[in-house]
Amino acid sequence: MSGFLQHFSLASPLFLLVLLGYLLARSRRWPDSVGEALGRFAYAVALPALLFRMMSGFSRLPAVDLRLLAAFFGGCLVVFVIGRLVALFVFRLDGIAQSVFALGGVFSNNVMLGIAIAKTTLGDAALPAVSLVIVFNALILWTLVTVSVEWARHGDFSLHGFGKTARGVLTNPIVASILAGTLWGFAGIPLPAFIDVPLEMLGQGAVPFSLVALGMGLAAYRIREGLNQSLAICAIKLAVQPLVVWLLARALGLPPLETRVVTLLASLAMGINVYVMAQQFRSLQGPVAAGLVLSTLLSSVTTPLVLALIS
Repeated sequence: MSGFLQHFSLASPLFLLVLLGYLLARSRRWPDSVGEALGRFAYAVALPALLFRMMSGFSRLPAVDLRLLAAFFGGCLVVFVIGRLVALFVFRLDGIAQSVFALGGVFSNNVMLGIAIAKTTLGDAALPAVSLVIVFNALILWTLVTVSVEWARHGDFSLHGFGKTARGVLTNPIVASILAGTLWGFAGIPLPAFIDVPLEMLGQGAVPFSLVALGMGLAAYRIREGLNQSLAICAIKLAVQPLVVWLLARALGLPPLETRVVTLLASLAMGINVYVMAQQFRSLQGPVAAGLVLSTLLSSVTTPLVLALIS
């Protein structure tokens, strides 16, 4: 219990910032454009500044065990299959809806929530491992669901679609900043003060800005449509995925810090990209939107609980 309270006390201010953003948006005193602009600034400027500055010192950071990719994404694959089976046999969904449903059980909010919670609860030493997962997260999981959907539609998949996904990932500001910072770090050149100081100042605002923006974005979604499906997605996302990833990390002999990182990321609320995918394929928009709100609310308790259990 003491471990849970400790992690809850560390994580609760972050979720309060999400709640603040939600209440500001629901008050109707702030137009939707404010939340969109704040979210865009956090995603395209503040978070990339934080990640580039951190990764620019890559040569001085502790080594990251690459087995964490096998633990995290291997767990994602297992849970994705579980999600498709639940969608098929419990809810009788079609192939496209099964893919979107299953994606909701594995795609975490690693950028907005993951960076903030890992930095607060596990310390800066955890951020290189978080960055490694983020770099591959969108590429692997978007490719997985795209292949799944295309297979459901046509019985095969398109290499053109994979190439388009890869280009989109590599031009993403979060991924680009991590890769650029890592290359700078390998060069071994210290950041000049006139660059380092502004990056540090922007990075200090990355966490609060991103969390408030997340809360304001959640205010746009309702939790009425497809509630049973939403709750099933939340159960898979917040309980099954962290359990599977933790078991796989233990089986692979992953070191304690990396084990905590991958389990933490697996325990987080559903990411907004799942809703983007639901819109793109015009399937399960209501249940996914509700799942976004519910999983963020529930993870304020379940994520600290998971951290306490694995500690």
